[in-house]
Amino acid sequence: MDSGNTAWVLMSAALVLFMTPGLAFFYGGMVRSKNVLGMLMQNFFAMGLVSTIWAVIGFSLVFGDSGNGWIGDFDFVLMRDVTTLDGDIPGFAFFAFQMMFAVITPALITGATADRLKFGSYAVLIGVWSVLVYLPVAKWVFNGWLLDMGALDFAGGTAIHINAGVAALAVIIVIGNRRGHGSQPMPPHNLPYTLLGTGILWFGWIGFNAGSGLAANGLASQAVVNTHLAAATGMLGWLLVEKLKGGHATTLGAASGAVAGLVAITPCAGFVGGPSPLIIGAAAGVICYLALRIKERMDWDDSLDVIAVHLVGGLVGTLLLGLFADTAVNDEFDGLFHGGGLELLKDQFVAAVAVGAFSFVATYAIARAVDATMGLRIDEESEHKGLDQSQHAESAYTS
Repeated sequence: MDSGNTAWVLMSAALVLFMTPGLAFFYGGMVRSKNVLGMLMQNFFAMGLVSTIWAVIGFSLVFGDSGNGWIGDFDFVLMRDVTTLDGDIPGFAFFAFQMMFAVITPALITGATADRLKFGSYAVLIGVWSVLVYLPVAKWVFNGWLLDMGALDFAGGTAIHINAGVAALAVIIVIGNRRGHGSQPMPPHNLPYTLLGTGILWFGWIGFNAGSGLAANGLASQAVVNTHLAAATGMLGWLLVEKLKGGHATTLGAASGAVAGLVAITPCAGFVGGPSPLIIGAAAGVICYLALRIKERMDWDDSLDVIAVHLVGGLVGTLLLGLFADTAVNDEFDGLFHGGGLELLKDQFVAAVAVGAFSFVATYAIARAVDATMGLRIDEESEHKGLDQSQHAESAYTS
């Protein structure tokens, strides 16, 4: 057992856990003041519920050896025999690291549904979604048929970002737009919170990506550099287009662009090198900003731009990996630009379509079922009052 690798993976798990509170503040600053505790609570609650699901059955269904590439078995239920996975690092180090991925994925959805979910219904939704959607997709990507096919995803571009982004779309179609959407201003109430959350996410993403190699080595170092540079050029790309089209470079744009770059580099972090992360990040910043027009044209109330940043950013990174993958960085596959032909790009496309289609259909069915039995959305009076008071009987601010 390698103590250095073990320490790095455990630290990376802690960094990824820290990302969920970071996400809470990133989103919390963008909602109106009457909903900020509701947003924080939804994200923090995911840390409790999804961690429990992971310990009881989640890890087993993703990493249990069922002999098929679709869903795992029950060998590790209730954390039984996790120590049998001990190798270079302890089985529980890997268990902990992957648990933090499972936690943050459903939390990403909350940015799209902001201001209008019943808390109890939200709890049921993400619990069922984690079991029926996240676990199968994580199996396919990290330990199943998509991996066997040849699709690459270093740290979760498909399993986390495309998956959650498509799920967010399905849920907002079910619940509809906020009252006053398009006719009333709904500006962010605390952009310093959003920038604080962005900083925490940027910091935690180092563990998210560089920890995915499960070793403290040169590949982890490359992933750290790739992650940081993609965030940097993602921010610059977004701000450039924002300035050209809108006349101002905004703090919200800086935060959104950095996260778009981080999302796009996630599947690529351990497979690309040289100037590739600069290009991938910049492309994500530009394309994700332009993707904001999609929700306007479709009249989707994606409150905090989950579709543009996570779905589109995940697609950008997943597909560009088919162009920029380099065996000089990781002995897997070369992309088109490094002499590998179209094979990897085809596999990346299949993975993105398979995950997106499954996630949308399954999430839509789950959201419809919860809405029919419990009601997903708060009533008009509660929406006017805000989530903080109507769902939690609390206020973030006393005056």
